[in-house]
Amino acid sequence: MPRTPAANADATPARHRAHPLFAENVPGLLDRPLNTSTPRVFIAATRMNEGKTTTCLGLYGALRTLGYKVGYIKPIAQRLIEVEGFPVDEDTQLINTIYRVNIPIAAMSPIAIDPTFTRRYLDNPQEHHPRVVDRICRAFDRSAYEKDVIIIEGSGHAGVGAVFDSSNATNARLLQSKCILVSGGGIGKPVDEIAINKALFDKMGVECIGVILNKVLRDKIDYVREYAGKGLARIGIPLLGVLPLHERLARPNLTQVVQEIGGLWLHRPNDPMTSERITKVIMGAMSANTISEHLGTGVLVIMPGDREDLLFSMIASAGILNAPVACGIILTNKLRPNDRILGMLRQTNIPIVGTHEESFAVTTKINNMTVKTQPEDADKIPVIESLIRENMDLPALLKILNVKAG
Repeated sequence: MPRTPAANADATPARHRAHPLFAENVPGLLDRPLNTSTPRVFIAATRMNEGKTTTCLGLYGALRTLGYKVGYIKPIAQRLIEVEGFPVDEDTQLINTIYRVNIPIAAMSPIAIDPTFTRRYLDNPQEHHPRVVDRICRAFDRSAYEKDVIIIEGSGHAGVGAVFDSSNATNARLLQSKCILVSGGGIGKPVDEIAINKALFDKMGVECIGVILNKVLRDKIDYVREYAGKGLARIGIPLLGVLPLHERLARPNLTQVVQEIGGLWLHRPNDPMTSERITKVIMGAMSANTISEHLGTGVLVIMPGDREDLLFSMIASAGILNAPVACGIILTNKLRPNDRILGMLRQTNIPIVGTHEESFAVTTKINNMTVKTQPEDADKIPVIESLIRENMDLPALLKILNVKAG
């Protein structure tokens, strides 16, 4: 889905206020109590891309499997897409698409941080702050309605949003929620970063009830669980889960790669091929005879478009094997094969992408990609759910939150 264009940023508040949930004639926050009966948990992280959304996805699915009616809200939206005419957070749309949460999308993503939001807020915080608070609380009440438990997803570390008086720690206090912190695997670094984040939650009077360490190498799990657990106990926070690194979750598909490098589709045979996970990237710096030894399912080949010898070899392999020989070819350096070879490539089931960048730059971008779960990543969801079910102490969490048996 397209992101909300910056050109429309100034129109965002008016469009958002137009939603019935945020009608201006509704009494203010001080005239109405906040829902305090529905158990809730605020999921924050020590930094970006540590697995916060993955945790929310897995926790939502695991709780629903146990028979609970689960709500969800992400109060502050920074990565915006347009849904039903309103700017919402892309993680909110991800949760809604996968689980069909049956809550108005605006209630799950009440505050959209468009490119001019912070400046508008700082120009007149006395006017904007009550509206931000009221929208968050009103949206929370709607999202928690008739739910057994509600997941509140933060936006990065504890202090994100402080510039407009709506940090994660502040919002957790506002919604009277306990907090779980998600961090990357390890011992010293995650414990240090958790201590910093916990300090702000403590200052705001928010109880941090546990930590989830994510992307831990499988042969280090027992070691990390023991010693990170000891380190966390020293700062007064228990270890609720250690999630192993799962390669499928870190692997992009060709469609995501094309978006990352700004590539141009030259041949896109079918969606299953372009959504296949890339397991191996090879550069076409080899002979035509040698490249056939490296081909197979999940292989992405990166080469200049004038390497006709390699392209002939791949065309021949595709015809002989009558099976996928690669999940894609990226033709670099603004070079294209002649029309005859390109026509032959389009007779195969190998997706072809062109780019103006050179091969090394493309390979570097792919290796440095942050692969986020997308609504079309149906193959990832069972993996994420099983990671939470098998590696997180759900009974302890439900007991802490005082969630009744489903």
